[in-house]
Amino acid sequence: MTLSIIAVSIVATAAIGIGSWGVRLARTTSDLFVASRAVTPWWNAAAISGEYLSAASFLGVAGLLMKLGAAALWLPIGFTGGYLALLLFVAAPLRRMGAYTIADFAEARLGSPGMRLVAAATTLLIAGFYLVPQLKGAGIAVGEITGGPYAVGVVAVAVIVALSVGLGGMRGITYVQAFQYWVKVFAIALPACILLIHLGGLPAKSALFGRDLPTAPAGGLVVELEREHEVRFPRAAAYTVDGVPARAERGETRSIGPGTLELEEGTTVPVATGIDAEPGDDWSRPVAEDGPASPLLVYSLLVATFLGTMGLPHILVRFYTNPDGPAARRTTVRVLGLLGVFYLFPVVYGMLGRVMTPELYVTGETDTVVLRLPVAAWPGLGGEILAAVTAAGAFAAFMSTASGLLVSVAGTLSFDVWGRLSGRPRPRRADRRRWFRIAAVAGMIVPAAIALVSRDLDISLLVGWAFALAASTFCPLLLLGIWWTGLTTRGAVAGMAGGATSATGGILLGLAIGADDTDVAGALLTQPALVSVPLAFATMVAVSRLDLRGTQPTEGQLLSLHAPEGLGLRARQAAASAEPVELPRSGP
Repeated sequence: MTLSIIAVSIVATAAIGIGSWGVRLARTTSDLFVASRAVTPWWNAAAISGEYLSAASFLGVAGLLMKLGAAALWLPIGFTGGYLALLLFVAAPLRRMGAYTIADFAEARLGSPGMRLVAAATTLLIAGFYLVPQLKGAGIAVGEITGGPYAVGVVAVAVIVALSVGLGGMRGITYVQAFQYWVKVFAIALPACILLIHLGGLPAKSALFGRDLPTAPAGGLVVELEREHEVRFPRAAAYTVDGVPARAERGETRSIGPGTLELEEGTTVPVATGIDAEPGDDWSRPVAEDGPASPLLVYSLLVATFLGTMGLPHILVRFYTNPDGPAARRTTVRVLGLLGVFYLFPVVYGMLGRVMTPELYVTGETDTVVLRLPVAAWPGLGGEILAAVTAAGAFAAFMSTASGLLVSVAGTLSFDVWGRLSGRPRPRRADRRRWFRIAAVAGMIVPAAIALVSRDLDISLLVGWAFALAASTFCPLLLLGIWWTGLTTRGAVAGMAGGATSATGGILLGLAIGADDTDVAGALLTQPALVSVPLAFATMVAVSRLDLRGTQPTEGQLLSLHAPEGLGLRARQAAASAEPVELPRSGP
């Protein structure tokens, strides 16, 4: 524990130090919003990868693999593949447009100030709720590392991130996130490789790929239950709770705890609510007839992650920091490589965790497998050192993603919302910087408050909702706005509203009725992107076609999106200037 605290403190101190150094560079509005559009492809790629690899990637992918099986591997495939769509359709045109925020792009493309507020509200919704699982992950990790209260981790990360963003803006955070990417790769790769060498490969292969269920290891299994847990016994088993013997029949569900649960060696481990007990050959199948690996859920998940990446505001704003369109494309190619390297390693933790930490099936806390596995697989000093390394990487994951999200939230609040609502769309430079810093602090308050009261909410649920929402709103707006001249303001608003409503409504309805993902209706409610994304595209196109008063994009707008930059054509002065210009106020 002491080593983990030291490792986390070193990473936090280094991040604060780099951020403080970046304060010297944050002299202008452009430094705060887009790092003066001077970030090179390699720096930007590392920074994008750093903020993209969140709690869901560092802890969640391994935890979901352990919990659900090989079907969870579709998540990193979608996460990474989404950058291919960005590379092909969005990166260069978005950078050529020249903007500070997604709402800035929306107003410039559609010529409607009202569209700015719609896009700003969507940005705040996606980024704000995506912050919640980062802060929740921080609370869990800090509690796991220090034994302290959950709230301490939430508040600590919230304060550090708010100060770093408020002081250094995009320029300072860029270098912090690039540093944190390499910390995360080192922290997840080194322990994985060393543990495989130490264990001599994958142990107990029958539990991974055979017909066995996870069982208590040699010497038995002892699980400390801090509260009552409802568990199901996949096979008949004898057990004791605080020394009191009991027996459960096959398929029986029992409420156990708080107390100390003990299972004898070889006893099949009971599983918490929400986890299916699967033998190794079923667990290792990436696609199955039903359940989380059903084709319908897999396709819907891929749609959400592949297209949702394109709509994440904290990722999109990064492409404004490149000097030009070609640099944005080069950045995207590098990101694909950096993410591919990282996602090789969570698989190791998920597979080893199934065999080495079966107690996590009892508590349902599979998200902590990355933090607990080193000590479980290698008791003693070696495991403690590796656990400290993974703890440092987890802390870096929370901080880097939270930083990128907060930059997006602060930029939207200060530039898109406050600038319009105050009636001063072109304030003085000093006012812009002050508004940004106030917004960085204010924008963290609501997500932190939600994280404090939502400890039991599944991280993967919030992340999946954010991706589904992004895929159903900003993705169609960007693709149609860039590549279809017929898009109108009414069409964009209607499509975004329909996509957001169907995605959010589906998930909330599924939670309310306890949807079963083994049938078609339950699967679509659990992951609604397969319905909400086509609905958003179809609504945008249909309403735009019927909107007789809708305006067509000007020649200047099209040039700013698609003309080769070497020709020197600029539709908007903001693309070449450090300060934004007043956008057109014509609307529907």
